[in-house]
Amino acid sequence: MREFFMVGGRRLSYLDFGGPGKPLLALHGHYNEAAAFAPLAAALAPRWRVIALDQRGHGESEPAVAYGRDDYVADVLAFHRHLGLGAVPLLGHSLGGLNAYQFAARHPDAVSELIVEDIGAVVDCDWSFTLRLPRPAPSREALVGALGGAAPYLECSFRQEGRRWGFSFGIDDTVTSQKALDGDHWADWTAVSCPTLLVRGTRSEELAADHARDMIARRGGRARLVELDAGHVVHHDAPERFAAAVSAFLSESGRAADRRD
Repeated sequence: MREFFMVGGRRLSYLDFGGPGKPLLALHGHYNEAAAFAPLAAALAPRWRVIALDQRGHGESEPAVAYGRDDYVADVLAFHRHLGLGAVPLLGHSLGGLNAYQFAARHPDAVSELIVEDIGAVVDCDWSFTLRLPRPAPSREALVGALGGAAPYLECSFRQEGRRWGFSFGIDDTVTSQKALDGDHWADWTAVSCPTLLVRGTRSEELAADHARDMIARRGGRARLVELDAGHVVHHDAPERFAAAVSAFLSESGRAADRRD
């Protein structure tokens, strides 16, 4: 079910995939939107009820004037407060992964477990791909052809306006957002206190194996690494194994919490 809420005069959208399970919040990456988590929501049901945000400028959420780190984290806080939840698991991919661990570091009482998919503690984003994206294409077929192998990853964000095809996100805004993604974020990563799963695609060009292992080492036993045969978008390339890894992590974390209680 699609829902909306207001933040600072802007409308943000989210998808609540429903069901009787415990809430699991999800944050997508660039070029995507909440709908990208539909397969994960189906795989985790009925134990988990996935609620995924269309982040600012993506999906059905309205564009914003800024796409900085604090702006995204503030949106996640507003999302969490709108839902009226206590501490819940939070999952994020790429852009969403950085947003997720920065939110968890700054609002520890809101996050019980953290799943970060294929993003590092130091980010050096290449936005040349975005600049090569076709501006409105004359047909869906033309858009798919121009994207080549990237098309399956972006298709949930395709939009038709009149006779032209483009994306739900603004390309210029995406470049701005990607530039703001860059930097050294070790302070936030190491400040996260909740149990954390870092998922890396073995064919990823975004998160190197050595960097992922360093991220785990610096968390001192509060984080673990799972590597799957996939590219950067692990939940797309290996959906069943990704869902299984997330489910196993949440189950084990829940059992550990029960033992502490």
